[in-house]
Amino acid sequence: MFGALTEKFQNLFSSLAGKKKFTEENIADAVREVRLALLDADVNYSVASQFIKRVKEKAVGEEVLKAVSPHEQFVKIVHDELVSLMGSEEKPLDLKGSPSVILLCGLQGSGKTTQCAKLAAFLKKQKVLIAACDLQRPAAIEQIKTLGKTIDVPVFGVDGESNPLVVAKKALEKAKSENFDVLIVDTAGRLHIDEELMEQLKNMKDLLQPHEVLFVASANTGQDAVKTAQEFDQKIGITGSILTMLDGSARAGAAISIREVTQKPLMFEGIGEKIGDLQLFNPRSMADRILGMGDIINLVRKAEEHIDQKEKEKLEEKFRKASFTYEDFLKQMSMMKKMGSMKSLLKMLPGMPDMGDLEYSEKEFKNLEAMILSMTPDERTETVELAHPRRKRIAAGSGTHVDEVNKMVKNFKRLKQFAKDMPNLKKQFSKFKGDMNLWR
Repeated sequence: MFGALTEKFQNLFSSLAGKKKFTEENIADAVREVRLALLDADVNYSVASQFIKRVKEKAVGEEVLKAVSPHEQFVKIVHDELVSLMGSEEKPLDLKGSPSVILLCGLQGSGKTTQCAKLAAFLKKQKVLIAACDLQRPAAIEQIKTLGKTIDVPVFGVDGESNPLVVAKKALEKAKSENFDVLIVDTAGRLHIDEELMEQLKNMKDLLQPHEVLFVASANTGQDAVKTAQEFDQKIGITGSILTMLDGSARAGAAISIREVTQKPLMFEGIGEKIGDLQLFNPRSMADRILGMGDIINLVRKAEEHIDQKEKEKLEEKFRKASFTYEDFLKQMSMMKKMGSMKSLLKMLPGMPDMGDLEYSEKEFKNLEAMILSMTPDERTETVELAHPRRKRIAAGSGTHVDEVNKMVKNFKRLKQFAKDMPNLKKQFSKFKGDMNLWR
């Protein structure tokens, strides 16, 4: 996600790995490299300066100078300060109203309309209504109606109406009378901030009394996004931000700076183009990603959301008994696919492989699925032996080579043998530990 910044941090940490202790000189060098990395990532200058000051103050502390591993301690300091800078904790939405009203604002082209639909999908357990109040952009109403249909969320609009306040008022009345839990309001944007835009938003806010006013900005605009968020906050008062296009932004400036500058939380991040590609912003997760430590927080969250716990326990039991089949393996792959592509999941692991390996893993995963899908029900459950003619048919049906089918069968047998040997391996390991204890 933040290739250049992550690479600079990792190079810096590697250069510190051989240091047995910190000195004023190597601390100064390290801090200077951190400053250059942040500024190059388009982090706000004053934010970067304050960050560097806090890191240096902690790095020169007596406790750190006596640490067994100064390198690891410095990594921890930078990580902790990044987390603190970005807000420390997730900020959940205020959904206490009946209905809870969420007003989205921002400049034209920031993705407000799409974020309305993404936010509605995120709140799928609630009864949500979207109000189409962007009457400036001709295609906005049709766009939000189309998106609403894809996620089965109703969109309220008034044909021929030119006053967004009229639409907003009627949408609120509908949300109240039909017991909607949440009303999400799309608003007009401009290519730049002007008085007309701000006046319209102020009137909308006074009318709706929203529980959340979320500023939507693109991460690709860097510090422009931060400055615009600050201006919106000063003129209408925002409660938080949504940062879009974080998946494609090579620089982390907006993500790192926006909370510190506005003193309002960054609440959501857009991580892709699909409707489901919106997640709560977690400062610790973001710090992990910036420093190249993966994204275990959101990986676990995806697993909890998409994997059926009972089915997972059944598969684990089969693995322990070495009784799993190709059919079970197909179910496992199906559960993983719900979480996203293999490439996206691998990127969330610490020390992810390079892009070439990721592309290869994705292809292997698809080929493996295609081969199992090309099997008959009896072949998937191992009721029949996969003789050579059957393997040739599977290869032809899956668009692969018979050698790839042979490799899959061989690896599957090895996996089952490993599962069978697992209890003995555990016993041998326990015995090994016991023997080692005798020599201590």
